[in-house]
Amino acid sequence: MSDQDWTPVTYENCGEIKGPFYHGTRYHFEVGDQLAPGFASNYEEGRVSNNVYFSALLEPAIWGAELAVALAGVEGTGHIYIVEPVGAFEDDPNLTNKRFPGNPTRSYRTREPLKIVGKVDDWQGHAPDVLRAMVDGIREKQRQGLAPIED
Repeated sequence: MSDQDWTPVTYENCGEIKGPFYHGTRYHFEVGDQLAPGFASNYEEGRVSNNVYFSALLEPAIWGAELAVALAGVEGTGHIYIVEPVGAFEDDPNLTNKRFPGNPTRSYRTREPLKIVGKVDDWQGHAPDVLRAMVDGIREKQRQGLAPIED
């Protein structure tokens, strides 16, 4: 995708983006629950997140679930939920234009709740060495005083 083919997703035009949308986390929720900003970040101890993050692709949600579990040092594989935004959303600046032009991961963030409408039970995580490399990279940034998430 070139920069010319990509239109940034903003609060004003987000209604044009269609799901399904996914959210990966270490926490267990039920269908009908809402995920809201203002709670502990999955990625940085002691930090409250101003946004809730989600994606129109399953792969970023898988990373979200796996990293949330790994960075917390807890057992398990995490959970992936199918979600619907309740309000406006925008491109996730942590991924958009960071490694590739545009937003190829179709990752977004919102300051409004996400309603859980389903759960993905059958998903395949990353190989342990791939996950470990990603976690090591995030922890190295933290050691350098760099926040893993621009929130």
